[in-house]
Amino acid sequence: MATVVATSEEDPVLAVVRFSSELAWADAGPEVAEPQVSRLYLEAQDCLVMERYLDLVSLMLTSADLILPKVSDKDFEFVVTVICNLVTKASTPDEALEMAKLISSKLAQHPDDKPQLRLKMLFSLYNMLENSYSRFVVYMKALEVAVAGKLTDSVVPSFKKIDAFLSEWNIGKVDQRALFHVISNILKDRKSMGKESFTFLSKYLATFSGTGEDAVAMNEVKEDAVRAIVEFIRSQDQFRCDLLEMPAVTQLEKDEKHASIYELLKIFLTKRLDAYLEFHSANSAVLQTYGLVHDECISKMRLITLLDLAFHSPSAQISYPDIRDSLQINDEDVEYWIVKAITLKLLDCKMDQMSQTVIVSRHTDKIFGLPQWNSLRSKLSVWRGNIASAISTIQANKMSEEQPSAAQGLVRS
Repeated sequence: MATVVATSEEDPVLAVVRFSSELAWADAGPEVAEPQVSRLYLEAQDCLVMERYLDLVSLMLTSADLILPKVSDKDFEFVVTVICNLVTKASTPDEALEMAKLISSKLAQHPDDKPQLRLKMLFSLYNMLENSYSRFVVYMKALEVAVAGKLTDSVVPSFKKIDAFLSEWNIGKVDQRALFHVISNILKDRKSMGKESFTFLSKYLATFSGTGEDAVAMNEVKEDAVRAIVEFIRSQDQFRCDLLEMPAVTQLEKDEKHASIYELLKIFLTKRLDAYLEFHSANSAVLQTYGLVHDECISKMRLITLLDLAFHSPSAQISYPDIRDSLQINDEDVEYWIVKAITLKLLDCKMDQMSQTVIVSRHTDKIFGLPQWNSLRSKLSVWRGNIASAISTIQANKMSEEQPSAAQGLVRS
């Protein structure tokens, strides 16, 4: 098999053009091939001299597209690396962006052919780019190749850095929406990453404001909104979400097909076990429709009910009988559910078995909206005042300790 070999002092770009064009025209015979190879070579030389790097990338990709499936991994990597390196010569960020779009799109066209190598080259291209938006474009193509080439394990670790990437890329709402949707879809089939999938799906749905163009687009995300609700209800370790007030989700309230699942979400976020049991009694088929398990819903609603008891307890104390009756359990099971809530970090509390009460010091809020922000602001204000008071006391004590020492110094002198 042919290999890329640069002639004496030949520019790597021209070596790739020669190699690619010779291989692309190899089956046409020398009479046809030689003039075509010479034409492409001269055109590439002209692009180099005139610094028309975008045209040069387009020229090289045209030949590369024909020969890449035929070459060895080593030659594939060399050819693509040389082409990618041209982005560093771009005279403007816009030119670099157009070059990055061309290269990444070409690499994503045949993800079933050498997918691992294509993914590697996309990340190599990413690292060559200085423009932040160009990096985002290439990253999205890398995700596309990873999904099509069944290499998502290679990109999942990067999702932990998405907040840093977003800060660097500084992309708009539409691009964020596309990113969150792709990531959520990659994670949804991973049993160990259900919470992460739900987080990105929630971020995706939150990008829809319900006004302007979003009002039209929202109609297309109903199934995603339903999926988010079902994922939240099904999860046995997730008890807080902001779905209830998102326009992309609230549209389901009046939807003929999905109004019942939105009603169920409202129960899970605002009501207690008795409301769920009443809903189930009248709508038992709903759970089956959405793949939900009644016993799992009861288990989660018991914990949610316990949280609601803690939230509405003015004295931060809950009696065992109240827990028993609200959770609809036996006396001997009360402490089991308290311990379960502590284990899931839903509550910080102490059990007083003598007085049959639970003293709650902290609880998880099911919804973190304006009331919760106001409560947090009040607590921070109190803490700030307490800290200021403590600092003043320390300074006053320090001054009182220093004054006798100063007086003693005066007496000695």
